[in-house]
Amino acid sequence: MTKREKNILLLAAVVAVVFAITQGFPLLKEKYTQNKAEIAQIKSDIERERRLFADSEIWQERRLNTDQELENLRQLTVQETTVPLISANLQRVVRTHANNAGLNITSSKLAESMRSDGWLLVEQELSIQTDDQSNILGFLRSVENSTPKLGISAFSLRRNRNRYAGTITVVGFSRASIERESGDV
Repeated sequence: MTKREKNILLLAAVVAVVFAITQGFPLLKEKYTQNKAEIAQIKSDIERERRLFADSEIWQERRLNTDQELENLRQLTVQETTVPLISANLQRVVRTHANNAGLNITSSKLAESMRSDGWLLVEQELSIQTDDQSNILGFLRSVENSTPKLGISAFSLRRNRNRYAGTITVVGFSRASIERESGDV
């Protein structure tokens, strides 16, 4: 190789090094910065996943508790969503409690209902009779502890010789259906 060729090769090497420094170094620096940011993001994701995994037991327990509370609330409300079905359910439950307590249900009025905020309240007035006033207390206790949860909004009692007669208004709640029922107030 001649001296001229060596100089040309040396000049080409210098130009290549200068080009590599001016063009390649910023690319390498940018790639390094991107990789560093990706590593930081991956570390952050790993830490978040570890926290979520550690908290998963807590969330599972909360979910089970919430499901249990929801089931308890479902047991407290009447599951039917129309006034006639709710009324029939109320009458069935109340008649069962009345029979167990020794009360006679002599008549019942048409159920009245009211809708509010997605809930349906149904009131059912029933006429009762019994020979023993302690039967009434047993009946009231059983209604208080019933499932679905029922309430008594009105109660009247009078004594006729050796019999007790009166009226009782029982209320129950249900989630309201979307369509309006014909018995709604």
